[in-house]
Amino acid sequence: MMGAVNKPVVGIIGTGAIGGFYGVMLARAGFDVHFLLRSEFAAVAERGLQVDSAVHGLLTLNPAQAYSKADDMPACDWLLVGAKTHSNADLAPAIIHAAKPDAKVLLLQNGLDVEDSLRELLPDSLHLLGGLCLICVHREGPGLITHQALGSVNVGYHSGPELDDAARMAIVEEGAGLFRSAGIDSQAMANLHQARWQKLVWNIPYNGLSVLLGASTTPLMADADSRVLIKDLMAEVVQGAKACGHEIPAGYADFLFGMTEKLPDYWPSMHHDLLHKRPLELAAIYARPLAAAKAAGCELPGIEALYRSLSFIDRRNV
Repeated sequence: MMGAVNKPVVGIIGTGAIGGFYGVMLARAGFDVHFLLRSEFAAVAERGLQVDSAVHGLLTLNPAQAYSKADDMPACDWLLVGAKTHSNADLAPAIIHAAKPDAKVLLLQNGLDVEDSLRELLPDSLHLLGGLCLICVHREGPGLITHQALGSVNVGYHSGPELDDAARMAIVEEGAGLFRSAGIDSQAMANLHQARWQKLVWNIPYNGLSVLLGASTTPLMADADSRVLIKDLMAEVVQGAKACGHEIPAGYADFLFGMTEKLPDYWPSMHHDLLHKRPLELAAIYARPLAAAKAAGCELPGIEALYRSLSFIDRRNV
């Protein structure tokens, strides 16, 4: 049986800023949404989830269907994974507990090949997809999320029992439709790997420079030297993607650069990780793209220097 009025049952694994925001939006659109939490379980069980959105206003989901253990969750048709990439292997048991036998698991994460380590720990019957979120959102406190701008999610198929391209795209379209019915712009991507490289065009410069220079987007975009750094890093990502066989659309880097100029002042997620003494997502966002480009015979010296600097900062931030 599907959920109420034929809507799928949705589980959120990792109810931080990303999982919390999309979970609240889906629940408000009438989906049966279940939230798995660790440290924030008591607060959310008591007060629900609150999203203070510059786009949608103040959204409150109370009560929220909150769980501290995946064993207690109902079997879900879709699982949205919003946790950080370095915890993917640890999440496999929770995903398996909360998934229907043929469930779709959607990783809402940054970086390259983030699905690979999780795939080998999941049953073959589960579909694994990647979701690329273009959104300015952060956690303000337990169950409290601030959403400043944007929100779109692009979805692509990674692996699973469906081998036929048309059937894979049907599943991807179903995922995109889930978000669209909650008022969120969502596109189906035919090539997940290319889509992940495209997302890196923004993530590599802005996440890293926010940590290295201690600056949010407005000062980064206002200074002549940081603007040159951003453009050079973007150009290297495009070059790396091309070496790996992915042609980034012409003008895409300029589009992201111009979009960021119009954003409200924003601290990227890596800066929040630094502040809260969490490990930086360096493997997914820097090491893997660098290794993939190097394997294709392409050196990316600017990104390499940024990665080395961030690695130093990350090791000292404990």
